[in-house]
Amino acid sequence: MRIWGPVLRATATRDPRSCEATNITMTNSVDNQQFESFAGRLQETPEEIAFELRAQEGALWTGGRLLIGIWAFAFAALGFAYFYLRSANNENLWRPHGITAPTATGAAIFAITVASALLLMFGERRFRNDQTLDWQVAGWTAVLGGLLVIGLQIWQLTDLPFFPGSSGYASCFIGWAAMNIAAVLGATYWIETILAREIRLRRAIAQDGGAPSSTLPVARLFRANLNGCTYFWGFVAVVATFFWLLFYVI
Repeated sequence: MRIWGPVLRATATRDPRSCEATNITMTNSVDNQQFESFAGRLQETPEEIAFELRAQEGALWTGGRLLIGIWAFAFAALGFAYFYLRSANNENLWRPHGITAPTATGAAIFAITVASALLLMFGERRFRNDQTLDWQVAGWTAVLGGLLVIGLQIWQLTDLPFFPGSSGYASCFIGWAAMNIAAVLGATYWIETILAREIRLRRAIAQDGGAPSSTLPVARLFRANLNGCTYFWGFVAVVATFFWLLFYVI
């Protein structure tokens, strides 16, 4: 008894901790089982999945049009400044001596922008007709056209026959050049990411008809994104036409 007494007492002192650890383990196991059963009940139904997919498509559609609206307000502000300063013509400083930006460079910027937008619209139509290769060629050509427009616009700013604040015309033109670079850069980046994404998705959706006709969610969202990008390029082409007339023709 003298020998085993301390051992029994030590065992007795350890038993409450062991029981407590066992109880905690059992409690955690029960909690995990309850959580797994609760998570199983939270699985989405096909109707809920379809609703979420339509909501995502609608968000892409609305986001693309809202982006066009934001840029439209920005360019409208520039157009207001143009017509206001031109009509005021304080001290004949609107356009002294008939100064103008380099006409040839401006015409090239306008032509390439419009051609890229039209080519992209044509490419999207071919894409909907399951002619993916034609769309890819049109898309990458539009990317090159956008980069060329940005380069020409930057180079034109280094070759102006007037200083930025020398007249109302000069101030408006500098504002237009900066906004045009930003808009074309954004449009070019957008279409480039869509083209790169199509390359990544090509194998994943090939068995379901490819990106033009697949019913998979990723393909439907891809087509909605492409539609918004094409509309934005069309908007950029309209703006380029309008301001080319203002700064070079009128």
